[in-house]
Amino acid sequence: MPPHEGLVHLKVIDWRDSNVGLIGSDIDHKVKYNSAITEPAWQGVADAPGLYIWRIEDFQVVAWPKNQYGDFHEGDSYIVLHSYRIGSKDGDEKLGHDIFFWLGSKTTQDEAGAAAYKTVELDEYLHGVATQHRELQKEVSDEFLALFSRIRILAGGVRTGFTHVETEEEPKESLMLLRIFKHPLAKRADSIMVYEVEPTWRSLDESDAFILERNDKIWVWQGKKCSPMEKAKAAQVVHDMTIAKHIDVEVLSQTESRSRTVVNMLGGEDAEGPFHADRPVVASPIQRPRKLWRLSDASGTLEFDVVKEGNGMTRSDLDSNDVFLFDAGTRVWVWQGSGASRLEKAIWIKVAEAYVREVSAATEDGHIHSSLIAKVVEGNESPAFLKALEA
Repeated sequence: MPPHEGLVHLKVIDWRDSNVGLIGSDIDHKVKYNSAITEPAWQGVADAPGLYIWRIEDFQVVAWPKNQYGDFHEGDSYIVLHSYRIGSKDGDEKLGHDIFFWLGSKTTQDEAGAAAYKTVELDEYLHGVATQHRELQKEVSDEFLALFSRIRILAGGVRTGFTHVETEEEPKESLMLLRIFKHPLAKRADSIMVYEVEPTWRSLDESDAFILERNDKIWVWQGKKCSPMEKAKAAQVVHDMTIAKHIDVEVLSQTESRSRTVVNMLGGEDAEGPFHADRPVVASPIQRPRKLWRLSDASGTLEFDVVKEGNGMTRSDLDSNDVFLFDAGTRVWVWQGSGASRLEKAIWIKVAEAYVREVSAATEDGHIHSSLIAKVVEGNESPAFLKALEA
């Protein structure tokens, strides 16, 4: 089904029959801003460049320890703020902001909703100039990967208001297996992923490095095809794990006969290899045709139409009076014009999510259903958006 066929129902929406009369108004922004300034987590974050991370815990925004930056639990939702200095037309510097709400593959609906709501609140606190990004555990953006030299994905999650990720009772002899590898889509050369994987020999892969923690000892298993960078990152992770406690560490290359010790501890006494296991991230996105859509209620009803396709798009294709959805082929961007209506500002996320659902329905495996979505506002466009638009 073509994307527009599943979205034409938007044209019959009459904003005058809705309850969004105050959304996007000065009163609406004032109410939201006054709410945002009462959130303790946001205090001081708009004053200087830096990186800030919070986790959603029981509907609350809780600061994540700085020594755990780069660590994420698959059962949780996080908010990441990156503030940086940028130049302005008058020569003065100002702060630019990227807000990422990161959703683990096993996060609960209430956590994801709280992260999305609090992301909007943080944007209000920053006066609506931030670029908002929805990040998914198995499909993250280059901008997010660039913030960390190492990302470690751990099992489990914090208890939430409704449900939480249950963990089995630890056996007397506990095992934890971490897989270290370069993210296949990362442009940053030293961007390394650290994933907690099932502690079984079937999780081993000759192209990567692994860390096995068993009670009071740690083993590093270096696949015979793993890179020097992955070996170095494994050493750094082990250092972080042992810095606060004395624990024995043994490093084994797969080419050494003693490396069978690790395989055997993981239940692979009879496994001969070679060892190959799928990496726990999306290998590559599916490329869609580039399209620019306009979302406008200028006629009195909400319309969503394609205005341009292919390459050669520029900023002049955007109109300050409307909201535009730009499908860059692997990612969906939403551009909000400074003169966009209240309804257009209020409904952009629903339209973007509906669009993603429709384009995923046209694929065989539905992979694009989880496509990344990012929103920018006129006058504060991120370099990544402008580069994607004019590619």
